[in-house]
Amino acid sequence: MTNYVTRAGIQTDPALAAFVEREVLGPLGHDANNFWEGFASLLGDFVPRNRALLDKREDLQAKIDAWHIERKGQSHDVEAYRRFLEEIGYLVPEPGEFTIGTRNVDPEIATMAGPQLVVPILNARFLLNAANARWGSLYDALYGTDALDAPPARPGGYDEARGAAVIAQGRKFLDEALPLSERSWADLESEDYGNLIDQDQFVGRTDKGLLFRNNGLHIEVQFDREHPVGRTDKAGISDIVLEAALTTIADCEDSVAAVDAEDKLLAYRNWLGIIRSDLSESFDKGGKTVTRDLAGDKYYTDSNNTRRSLPGRSLMFVRNVGHLMTNPAMRWDGQEIPEGILDAVMTSAISAQDIVGLGKYGNSRKGSIYIVKPKMHGPEECAFTNDLFDAVEDLLDLPRHTIKVGVMDEERRTSANLAACIHAVKDRIVFINTGFLDRTGDEIHTSMQAGPMMRKGEMKNSAWLRAYEARNVGIGLAHGLSGRAQIGKGMWAAPDLMGQMMIEKIGHLRAGANTAWVPSPTAATLHAIHYHREDVFEIQKGLGDAAKLDELLTIPLADGVNWSADEIREELDNNCQGLLGYVVRWIDHGVGCSKVPDINDVGLMEDRATLRISSQHIANWRLHGVISEEQVMDSLHRMAAKVDQQNAGDPFYEPLLENENGPAFSAARDLIFKGVEQPSGYTEPLLHQWRQRRKASV
Repeated sequence: MTNYVTRAGIQTDPALAAFVEREVLGPLGHDANNFWEGFASLLGDFVPRNRALLDKREDLQAKIDAWHIERKGQSHDVEAYRRFLEEIGYLVPEPGEFTIGTRNVDPEIATMAGPQLVVPILNARFLLNAANARWGSLYDALYGTDALDAPPARPGGYDEARGAAVIAQGRKFLDEALPLSERSWADLESEDYGNLIDQDQFVGRTDKGLLFRNNGLHIEVQFDREHPVGRTDKAGISDIVLEAALTTIADCEDSVAAVDAEDKLLAYRNWLGIIRSDLSESFDKGGKTVTRDLAGDKYYTDSNNTRRSLPGRSLMFVRNVGHLMTNPAMRWDGQEIPEGILDAVMTSAISAQDIVGLGKYGNSRKGSIYIVKPKMHGPEECAFTNDLFDAVEDLLDLPRHTIKVGVMDEERRTSANLAACIHAVKDRIVFINTGFLDRTGDEIHTSMQAGPMMRKGEMKNSAWLRAYEARNVGIGLAHGLSGRAQIGKGMWAAPDLMGQMMIEKIGHLRAGANTAWVPSPTAATLHAIHYHREDVFEIQKGLGDAAKLDELLTIPLADGVNWSADEIREELDNNCQGLLGYVVRWIDHGVGCSKVPDINDVGLMEDRATLRISSQHIANWRLHGVISEEQVMDSLHRMAAKVDQQNAGDPFYEPLLENENGPAFSAARDLIFKGVEQPSGYTEPLLHQWRQRRKASV
């Protein structure tokens, strides 16, 4: 049980209170008493509004459930369904023509196009790796992945044959991105490259070589004949370094397991380390202790012999949690406070140190704080966030709209009212994006009572999903996001399949996205190549109107499908294995994001959205009689054996089959059998409950 100290009527964890007062407010020169009194006043205004919004979600869902139940056995009437959604207020009137008015946005968001990383904020090492992924070695990325079409490296050190293939591929990239007027980069024998077809691509000289720019992204060609690679290269090129992860989201939400004050304090302390530029992590690597810090800036001398610099780190967002969950880190009026409000105040207060220049390097050069807000259902919830950020700015004496917002388009009501959602935050929005897993989870839950859903794999080719992806871009462009904000696409989840990523993920750019999520710094370096091949801002100019709303509202029902027993078993096993493989790490180890083997032993970077889609899909099929409770339990036990086998090499792993009544297996079971009743199909309430029990038992 948490022992609290009281500040202006707010019960807070003592360590968290001390952190806020000494490490956050102290350097800002803010009076602690004034802060706590202002925070309490803010809670008085926003906690009741937060509860009312959650009540409205449940009210709308109950009406939608009843509508489908009343029409059970009837064919779906698209026009009647849309009229119904309008009548209950699920659909709101379009706001009309408008253009967002966001100001003071850093170029990495507004005018540059490039990869984006999402990283669990609780893991300092991963956080540092992601922040430092602004620049990445193309040679390393090619040598170590299947993105290079060449035989694997032979064991025993550097494989010169594979290295030669890397060098050849690097030269092809330079010919493509930085074409020379009279020869190929493969013909060079020194730093003297002659003339570029576009001379404006030359930027200057670094201490390691030459710096160029293409489609807004920088390329550093490094020369060093003493380097193991450079001495085998006739021009002495030792590496090609690409500007890669322009932005990174430090995640307090789906990729972490933060269930109490201890976890929240770690998250906030790591964020302070990023803002102050003093985050550091030491670890063992090959028998040696390695210390990782934030990278410094990259300096160069331009053609006028002027010394200049480029950022050495990603521009950092922080993703707060949504409106649903509370956290025992603080209590007010006898209850845990909404975690989204806690995050808004804490991460903004920490980020205020960047605004006044207390960090070694700094994050935003435009004086902005960047917060991604997930899991908002419709424009009223976006307006609530806008008002909350106003109040936080007032609490911290920040100018209006210092806090920018990224809106995750991952809930059905937000997708259906996206223009109104953007309008609600039109003077602070810097980001919209799409995501298959959470969005599909909400698609299933919203229409849970309508009938059995199609298989997950078929969802990727469904009418609603195509409309969803196209509408997000089209609506964003229609309201002026191009050149002012990011329009993003979701994660490539397979970090070991970089060759396939290089084939497929360029499609995100061609669809109009000026950023997209990748699972690692290596993936960011490789994905950067796509932005050299395609000028996204030119593509955006040629895109047509957004897809129609009726297409988005198409329910992905499996009408007229008669699955075989093998097909049903295959789908159920796939869902159960993915669910168990993720849950066991979340509950037993507090790991919210990691590379989890799927049913075919392919490692996928999974976060909590994996559970939402899998648990909701099983719950839907069970509700409509496609599968029985006995079939679910049989699959859970067989897939538990599979997950146990996949984790057999982990000395800290506790088998699921020996602990069916333990927290991990119990959480998985609850997510399925209580899935219909979970708010919006979210997994957080049950996960937090079982993780807290697990922590209490250790």
